[in-house]
Amino acid sequence: MSAVNGAAFRTGKDLLRATEPFTREYPLTSWWHLISTTVFLVSALVAAALLPWWPLRVLASLLGALLMVRDFVLYHDYMHGAILRGSNLARAVLYPLGALLMTPTRSWRHSHNFHHANVGKVVGSSVGSFPILTTEMWNKASKRERLMYRISRNPLTLACAYLTVFFANVSLLPLIEEPRRYWDSAIALVLHASLITGVWLIGGPSVVFFALALPLLIASTLGAYIFYAQHNYEDVRILPAEEWHYSAAALESSSYMKLGPLMRYFTANIGYHHVHHLNPLIPFYRLPEAMAALPELQQPGITSLKPRDVLACLQLKLWDEGSQRIVTRRQARALERRARALALNAA
Repeated sequence: MSAVNGAAFRTGKDLLRATEPFTREYPLTSWWHLISTTVFLVSALVAAALLPWWPLRVLASLLGALLMVRDFVLYHDYMHGAILRGSNLARAVLYPLGALLMTPTRSWRHSHNFHHANVGKVVGSSVGSFPILTTEMWNKASKRERLMYRISRNPLTLACAYLTVFFANVSLLPLIEEPRRYWDSAIALVLHASLITGVWLIGGPSVVFFALALPLLIASTLGAYIFYAQHNYEDVRILPAEEWHYSAAALESSSYMKLGPLMRYFTANIGYHHVHHLNPLIPFYRLPEAMAALPELQQPGITSLKPRDVLACLQLKLWDEGSQRIVTRRQARALERRARALALNAA
């Protein structure tokens, strides 16, 4: 334990044990959230397909996209075992949802588990996350390595996340690289294509656009950005290997996204990301309760969906080990020039 303002703060296993009471699930509450969200989602998509006036269809598409994000977080919690663990009925609802959202269970579980085990590290693989380079690694990188890194963290990559993140990285590439291991990606891709084709044949291109394409594009972009921002914010810490610990990474490399009640609903509290990383078995509806009860969880790095915070987040690109902070490329160039000047003066 460490002392902060005279109070003993738990760390490591002590802190993890303190979160265990909040892992208790209330099954009826979980079912209510899953059923109501899924019914609202289907209703929104039907409205987007059938409403006669296109502005109303756009609004229904936007509502459908937000409900997709919420349903995905419920799927995410189920895959962690935080809600409805072992329920075949929940699986029957959520596995097809994972296919619809281009997150087939086998590849998503592998990449997401990798992410939880490696958050807060500088690792060579971008499996389950967006890659991070130090300024020193960037300076030594080849032109091709720099280009690939810039593409992976470019705002356009996030804006096109339906294709770049979910279709390509989560579904198609794992299937191509290891088809026997990720066979369910093939099923997800076939089901996805069949759904789009079927809706096109029955309702035409406008129904595909408003009831499927637009909601999926919006939901994918919002989901990818939230995930990006949760580990790419001003106060983030990338921990040296000798200092890395699961609980330290959760609290110092994962943010709290400050949202209003409406967006907390649509994101199913995933903004309490530092709490989730500390103990992924806490159901999403108990994350605020855990944060309110444990002082150790009440001083996280904070981000939000406010335009200035989004812009600031998108500009942060590299981890500078000297200053121990994440910096923009412009700041990285200034730090490099300063280091060169100091070296020349020393010589």
